[in-house]
Amino acid sequence: MDFVTAVKSCLTQYASFSGRATRPEFWWFFLFQILALVVTSMLGDLAYSIAALLLLLPALAVGARRLHDVGRSGWWQLLTLTGIGYLVLLYWWVQPGKDGGQA
Repeated sequence: MDFVTAVKSCLTQYASFSGRATRPEFWWFFLFQILALVVTSMLGDLAYSIAALLLLLPALAVGARRLHDVGRSGWWQLLTLTGIGYLVLLYWWVQPGKDGGQA
């Protein structure tokens, strides 16, 4: 999956928390999100805030689908609230997908 296809896929499934997301789809969207936030931060605080809010739901959805691909529940994303839990999520997000992951 290439950059444009991954971004289109994530934005069209912006509120779909079921199914699976491959590693390339997740990481290409992650890169898109970082680039979009860097560009909008140069435009001002308001532009950055709007972009961050617009990308929040698609990021949560693709994160949940990526966790489903490795056999975890999307609810594990709540670990980000602990701070250190982000490292656990990062470990799971880089793992290859499983054949019998949750859907």
